[in-house]
Amino acid sequence: MFENIIRNITRFITITPEEEKIFTELLVCKAFPKKTVLLREGEICQFEGYIHKGCLRMYCLDDNGTEVTLLFAIEDWWISDIASFQDQKPSKVYIETLEDSEIYMLNPTTKAELLEKIPKFERVFRMLVQRNLSTLQTRLVNTISKAASDRYLEFIKVYPSIPQRVAQYYIASYLGVSKEFVSTIRKRLASKE
Repeated sequence: MFENIIRNITRFITITPEEEKIFTELLVCKAFPKKTVLLREGEICQFEGYIHKGCLRMYCLDDNGTEVTLLFAIEDWWISDIASFQDQKPSKVYIETLEDSEIYMLNPTTKAELLEKIPKFERVFRMLVQRNLSTLQTRLVNTISKAASDRYLEFIKVYPSIPQRVAQYYIASYLGVSKEFVSTIRKRLASKE
């Protein structure tokens, strides 16, 4: 049941069977149906979650109330509003399931207990934050410096399964383009294959 999350964390640290037991006993596995909003703007994020199954997105609302997708998260990824979770301050984002999902979750108390009992887990969470920051930095640079068609190509490199899993308008909101543009570029790429 926990093989995937154990494989995920042991990319960063080595753990003993006893440490694995402590870790897995602190996790809470929750199932959420498609279209469940796990976090709303203004709420304080109470989870860091490992996605065992499913697809989620993080988004915010612009000044016109339009949803802007910030990221997608699929199996073997972690999701949280890091700033809200860490500082226990109101979130500026929403987190929603796009598919039926199963997530292993830690709350602030269980995470603190984990770090107290097994301090080397600090490395796991540091590496996850660094990976998240690197992804966001790359996305920012691409948004500023690349044409929309190149951003789409970069997107499908990072998220190869997403175009088959989510509606085009979510991809369009992630890329900052119209859904018609996404449709056109997908057709163009399909004709080249």
